[in-house]
Amino acid sequence: MIELVVSAPPGPGAQLVLRPRRALTARQFTRLFLALSLAAFGVAGVAWSQGNVLAPAFAVLDAVFIAFVLRWVWRQGERFEVIALDERHLEVRRSAQAQPAFEAHPYWVRVRVDGGEGRERVLLGSQGRQVEVGAFLSCEERRDLAARLKTLLASASGRGRDQDHTLG
Repeated sequence: MIELVVSAPPGPGAQLVLRPRRALTARQFTRLFLALSLAAFGVAGVAWSQGNVLAPAFAVLDAVFIAFVLRWVWRQGERFEVIALDERHLEVRRSAQAQPAFEAHPYWVRVRVDGGEGRERVLLGSQGRQVEVGAFLSCEERRDLAARLKTLLASASGRGRDQDHTLG
């Protein structure tokens, strides 16, 4: 999901906040966990009634594993990237890093889309450095991100939209 936050005073300053799409809400994740756990305990109960004394223990282990995996998936959905841009500075920040992942003057930043159909990567590059942005976005969202970045870079750097903002 790409969220555009435009600066309050008129000018080319803007922020793009990139977040992965969530398939389920927190309540739906909880319901999914309960449904999977109840199914495991139901099967374990049937197996126990037929003489498998270890089935309940394995059901508990299965519920713990399901909880761990669903929690990991939920935490992956909390990631984000912020691309802050004005006429003098472009900065890419990631949720997991305290320091910016990339900084440059927007006039020198170029956008490149690498990879084949369905595996595109959006790269920002300047002065021999590159960083991938929006890796967790869908292919359509990455194409949209590249187009938005080119437009924002053209506005911030003072170059026209018709000038090339792509890497070599």
